[in-house]
Amino acid sequence: MTILQALNGYYQRMRDQGDAPPSGYSREKISYAILLTKEGAVAAADDIRDTTGKKPVPIMMNVPAGAKRASGIVSNRLWDKTAYVLGVTAGEGKRTAQEHEAFKTLHAELLADTEDVGLVALRRFLENWKPEHFENSPHFKEEMKDANVVFRLDGVQEYIHDRPAARALIATTLASEGDDLCLVTGERGAAARLHPSIKGVWGAQSSGASLVSFNLDAFTSYGKEQGANAPISEAAAAHYGIALNRMLDKGSRNRIQIGDTTTVFWADASGAGGKAAAATADAWLINALDPPTDREETLKIKDQLQAVAQGRAIPGFNAESIDPGTRFYILGLAPNAARLSVRFWYDGTFGDLAQRLREHWLDMAIEPPPRFWPPSAWHLLLETAVQRKSENIPPLLGGELMRAILTGTRYPRSLMSAILIRIRAEKGEVTAMRAAILRGILTRDDRLSPVKQKEVPVALDEQDTNVAYRLGRWFAELEAIQEHARPGLNATIRDRFYGSASSAPARIFPVLIRNAMNHLAVLRKEGKAGGHEKRLAAIIAGVEHDLPRSLRIEDQARFAVGYYHQRAARFTKTPVIDEVPTDEETV
Repeated sequence: MTILQALNGYYQRMRDQGDAPPSGYSREKISYAILLTKEGAVAAADDIRDTTGKKPVPIMMNVPAGAKRASGIVSNRLWDKTAYVLGVTAGEGKRTAQEHEAFKTLHAELLADTEDVGLVALRRFLENWKPEHFENSPHFKEEMKDANVVFRLDGVQEYIHDRPAARALIATTLASEGDDLCLVTGERGAAARLHPSIKGVWGAQSSGASLVSFNLDAFTSYGKEQGANAPISEAAAAHYGIALNRMLDKGSRNRIQIGDTTTVFWADASGAGGKAAAATADAWLINALDPPTDREETLKIKDQLQAVAQGRAIPGFNAESIDPGTRFYILGLAPNAARLSVRFWYDGTFGDLAQRLREHWLDMAIEPPPRFWPPSAWHLLLETAVQRKSENIPPLLGGELMRAILTGTRYPRSLMSAILIRIRAEKGEVTAMRAAILRGILTRDDRLSPVKQKEVPVALDEQDTNVAYRLGRWFAELEAIQEHARPGLNATIRDRFYGSASSAPARIFPVLIRNAMNHLAVLRKEGKAGGHEKRLAAIIAGVEHDLPRSLRIEDQARFAVGYYHQRAARFTKTPVIDEVPTDEETV
């Protein structure tokens, strides 16, 4: 299923559950409501902002879908900001007169034949309103300027744009004849010339960005203009825009942030039936039960996906609590000028998703584990960033990594390169997370490759004879000898030689070995060299060939894992087995 088809289907289910605005409407930030008399006079101006916090903020309200504005003057229907509605603004107002005139002209035509008392009141208000009335009216305040306003009749709780006549009017304006085949629904109708603006994507324009747009000749074909190049009906375009914008709302429970990628997710439980299919009455009753709603299924998986993004242990993860047949969609969006870029798209069942997550945890497993475990997309990406700052994460890497996690494909090669670059730049800083990443990349490559190699060990494996892994362990032991013989050094061999030792061992290791022999001579005099010599002998015995002149990038990754394992073993406490107490000690 395509992205737009899935979003259109989600809107249909939201609407059936009474959780979506009607077609042609969208959720917008509204601050004030102007109360009108039946004659169109201003009775009051109510501040409807949310005042529960420290500062009043606009509320989200379903209103007729906002017009797309670039640099032109385009009016919204039945609501807008004060520059359009009242002809007043707090700024310079170079275009305010034209904007207000556009609002009046649109509604003079839109409301010309209406007989609804509310719509008639709005028409009369606009016929008599002049911008200078704002300063002379006791109902308006300076802080209203540039805020979005709506209308309602005095004494009536229903807003004018929500009246049945207003909804019918908006629906009529959307219904246009045409013979284009909609690529989303497969039905004939007029294609949307412009697609809805999508708001709420981190880093994108606050006014919204387009998921589908054509504005240059290079994007067009066969002489078609704008939306005609990918015919999607007005209704389908409005529906996918409503569904996506709802999930991108501030505070939405269907969105998370992964690196620079804004990620939304939703479930389709329409195909999730009972848990049994046996030919018994009990099984029939189970299958006859109503399937779980989309919201229930989505909330069940929210914590699991949030754990992937934030690096927390998965709370109460139990795949059996979610119907494995539940369809699940995950969409990653990133800004691209006035458009949105799709970083990744997942369309599959929860059973498949749970399996992919399990594979991810197993591939990244390492001992001792990182502080944040299981490995998260966010913390993995931070390991590639200079100074571990999120703004320094390579922009395309987040989407590629999440695509690999969700689809079970190979991790991006650029991830391995980025980690090795950071290790070298930080003088051999092989953290637990970096070692886990490198092991995960190598493990998955081997699992998906037809030519199998020995798996990279999870914990220290003294029997592993891979040359690169042994060299990493060897380097760690040489560093330990230096630190033991000369405690308090400002810079160890790791600070000076890790990069060259991990890439060109034959050139660097002879120098390091000579220095280590001198350090061991000092330690022998103090009777402290025995443990180091035994470990060195065991490590060197596994290197059957001459030192390699260079190591491939994959072997550099194995070198880092071997180094991490051997170094971590120095600081791992051996469990102490308490002696069996005597009878006297137990009294």
